[in-house]
Amino acid sequence: MDYQIVGLSPKPFPQLYGLSDEALAERQAKRYRADRRPGFPDRIELRDVNPGDHVLLVNHVHQPGATPYRASHAVFVREGAERAAVFLNEVPEALEVRPLSVRAFDADHWMVDADLCEGRDLDGLIRRLLERDTVDYLQVHFAKRGCYAARVERGASSCLTSFDACRSLVR
Repeated sequence: MDYQIVGLSPKPFPQLYGLSDEALAERQAKRYRADRRPGFPDRIELRDVNPGDHVLLVNHVHQPGATPYRASHAVFVREGAERAAVFLNEVPEALEVRPLSVRAFDADHWMVDADLCEGRDLDGLIRRLLERDTVDYLQVHFAKRGCYAARVERGASSCLTSFDACRSLVR
């Protein structure tokens, strides 16, 4: 079974790029300069940024469904990120190196299952959860802080026909 791990759409964030610290604070956001790797996982490109790169810490609604599971949390986005990463049948390093919580949702945004794993075991857990017919998509969260990390969808995007095409979106 094919699956894809997808980063956040960059569309809501460019309006924040380059703002002063004061202007960011007015929008409940904050700029950080990465000082280690790993340490600042960008949710658009699904990678840890390099030391010296700037990230914005923002609140993001990652579960917009009209259910009790509606949720938002803090996420880092690399200042200047322009293209969402898509990984076909592959776990990005930013997920692979951390303990994770994976939540399975149906098409109506109700949670139907969940589990914990080390990032290196994520592929197997994704495949197991997606075997259930009631599961429409998965959300991956970083287990320590509970932050949203990425979305997992069944199959491959219709615009992506090969593994190399998916990987090219990351670069």
